[in-house]
Amino acid sequence: MRDGSGRPAGAGLEGVDLFDPRFHGEGDPHAVWARMREHAPLHRQTLPDGRAFWSVTRHADACRVLGEHRTFTSERGSLLMQLGTPDAASGRMLVATDPPRHTALRRPLNRLFAGPALHAAEDRVRRAVRSVLAPAAREGRWDLARRAGLLPMAVAGALMDLPEEDGERLLHWTGMAAAPEDPDFRVASAGATLAVAHHRLFAYFTDLVARRRGTEGEDAVRLLLSMRTDEGPLSDEEAVVNCYSMLLGANATTPHAVAGTVLALMEHPEQYAAVREDRSLVPGLVEEGLRWTSPASSFLRYAVVDAELSGGVVPAGDAVAVWVGSANRDERVFADPYRFDVRRTDNRHLAFGFGPHYCLGAAVSRLTLRIFFEEALDAVEEFRPAGRPRHLVSNFVAGLAELPVRTRPRRD
Repeated sequence: MRDGSGRPAGAGLEGVDLFDPRFHGEGDPHAVWARMREHAPLHRQTLPDGRAFWSVTRHADACRVLGEHRTFTSERGSLLMQLGTPDAASGRMLVATDPPRHTALRRPLNRLFAGPALHAAEDRVRRAVRSVLAPAAREGRWDLARRAGLLPMAVAGALMDLPEEDGERLLHWTGMAAAPEDPDFRVASAGATLAVAHHRLFAYFTDLVARRRGTEGEDAVRLLLSMRTDEGPLSDEEAVVNCYSMLLGANATTPHAVAGTVLALMEHPEQYAAVREDRSLVPGLVEEGLRWTSPASSFLRYAVVDAELSGGVVPAGDAVAVWVGSANRDERVFADPYRFDVRRTDNRHLAFGFGPHYCLGAAVSRLTLRIFFEEALDAVEEFRPAGRPRHLVSNFVAGLAELPVRTRPRRD
C-alpha cells in the first residue's frame, strides 16, 4: 500500500494535481499530503478551466471543516468531482443537507443502522463474507478486491431489502458513479459515465419507491417513505436520492477497507499472525484497517464565511477539500502514523468522517469488517500477494480495483 513512508526529496508542490483521479490511481498521494501537512496545510489549486479549491490535510483542520456546518456547508456539493456544479439534491439528500434539516432526516434512519436491525442483518452479511472467501479453500490465485465487491449488497441490500439478483448491476452502476474515470467503469468520458450511472440508478430507485409506497415493511426504503419533517412527508424524489446515497456510501467504503486491510496484512504478516494468536485484537485490526485505508478519501465543503485554518484564511464562497487519508496520517495525532499496528490504542481516525455527517452506516461497516476477519482467521492461515495491486482511479474513493492473492487454507 502506498503509505508515504518513502517521501520524495524537497517540499515543492508545483505541478501536483490532487483533482486528477489518475494521480490517485497511479501516484502516491500520501507522499504529497505529508509535504502539505508540513509546508502547506492550507493549499489552493486552480484547475485549467478556472475552477479552484483549497486542500486541508491536518487532522484538526479536517475536524473543523467537517464539524462546523455553519462555517462550512455541504449543501453546494460534498464530492470533489462536483466542484463548481450546484448539487441538484441540495436540501433533499442527507449528505447534501445541513442541520437542522439534516438532523430531522437522519434521526429516524439511525435505528435501522443499530440495535435489532443491525443484528438482523448479521446472518446475511456472514453469508456474503463466506462467499467472498470461498476461493480461500483452494490454493489457487484469486482477486480479493473483486470478490469484496460482493459485500455492499449484503450490507445495504439487507437494510434496504434489495433483491439479491439485482446486486451485480447495482454495484456496477455505483462503481461508475464513484469512479467514473476508472477503466473498469468509464464509458466514453467521465461525464458520460456519471450521466449513465445516475440515470440508471435513479430510474431503478424511482421504480422501487413507487412499488414500496403504501406497503408494509421495516426496510430503509419504506422508512424513508414514512418519514415526516417540518415541511411534511418526504416526496418520492427525496426518497430516491437518499436510496442512491445509501447504496453509494456502502460501495465506497466497506469493500475497499477489506481489500486494503488485507494488503496491509500481507505487507506486515506479523500483524496477521498476532491477530491469529489473539482474537481479542480483531477490533483493533478493524480500526487500524479503517485508519490505514481511509476509503472515503475526500469530502468537499464550501466556506460560508471567511474561515481561518492552519496556514491561512479560506474566503467565503470558496471550496475546501478535506483529505481524510492525510488526516489519518497526521503526526500530531497518531504516534508513528506510517506503522500499521493492530495494537494501536489512541486511534481517532476520521475514516467515517466527523461531525453531523458522520457516516450513518459506520456500525454496519464495522460489523462487516469484524465478520470478514473472524471468518478469514478461521479459513486462512496466510494471505500472500499473487500479482501487482491496481488502485482505483478516483479522487473520491481510495480503494483497490484489483488485489491478486494466494491463500494457504487452515487445516485444523
